[in-house]
Amino acid sequence: MRAVSFDRFGEKPTLREVPDPVASPGGVVVRVETTGLCRSDVHGWLGHDDGIVTPHVPGHELVGVIDSVGEKVQNFRIGQRVTTPFICACGNCPECLAGNGQVCRNQTQPGFTHWGSYAELVALHDADNNLIPAPEELDGGAAALLGCRFATAYRGLVHQADLKGGEWLLVVGCGGVGLSAAMIGLALGAEVVAVDINEKSLQRSRALGVQHTVNSAGMDQDSLLAAVQGIVPDGVSVSVDALGRAETAAAGILSLKPRGRHVQIGLFPGEPVIPMSAVIAKELAILGSHGMPASAYAGMLELVASGALRPEALIDRRITLAEVPDALVGMADGSSTEGVTVIDVAARK
Repeated sequence: MRAVSFDRFGEKPTLREVPDPVASPGGVVVRVETTGLCRSDVHGWLGHDDGIVTPHVPGHELVGVIDSVGEKVQNFRIGQRVTTPFICACGNCPECLAGNGQVCRNQTQPGFTHWGSYAELVALHDADNNLIPAPEELDGGAAALLGCRFATAYRGLVHQADLKGGEWLLVVGCGGVGLSAAMIGLALGAEVVAVDINEKSLQRSRALGVQHTVNSAGMDQDSLLAAVQGIVPDGVSVSVDALGRAETAAAGILSLKPRGRHVQIGLFPGEPVIPMSAVIAKELAILGSHGMPASAYAGMLELVASGALRPEALIDRRITLAEVPDALVGMADGSSTEGVTVIDVAARK
């Protein structure tokens, strides 16, 4: 099969012929239709994940058609169109048995623990626990993005923070996952405030339906809080830090009204200082979101089927496998175009 692979961390990947994967007894091999270009893949390529062994094929957001099935798989068949969470659960550990496969202690992750979806074929393990039938009418890019960005944002807002229609939601950081959170908030009927230092990102949020934006470029924390308070004087019900910096997490927490809920999605480079005095005084909740198990996708898929949530609206660019090496390098050094890119694996140039 053709796949984008690298032999050394940080060295530009290449499109090459590699051996086809083989389905494990409880797994499947999927012929990839579309896969997402995600910053997590860049971090893996740069060597920031100590679980990756080279040579390696990145890619973890995907949709495709089952090409082969292991002998222990019961619920899926060859030819079925499927997607999967980026965290694949074992189905047997205490976390999985409690319905929390997103924090499975034996989890596998395509593109990290084993070869991923920047390829014509990808192996997925524990298929009965992790595959999700993908409607034939659903855009391939939309289906792929449901595996990571939208799933993580949906779980954070719906299952963790219990965001309701009419509540105020603050999203700090308007990259792919931040805009996913904003779109989900709007689909749920929340009032959304989006914050970013990049005006193009804020323009994108407005194009997606966000009516309240704050350009925080050059602002200190007090100025940012004042700007948010000017929009929502009593404080927001839910805040999301989609960036992962101490100052952005603090801004989200301090913008909350009493009994508000903060969702941390952005990953920190170190351990941040959290404004715990405000957490105590206002009885705030600080919640994390690390993805969503396949068993919990129904609500998100219902939003998509209703038309209230359109993940394909987030896609700015569609590329081929041959264009992936340059796109990864561009995302790493900041020279690539902004916005969300998906890879149409079957397409050729």
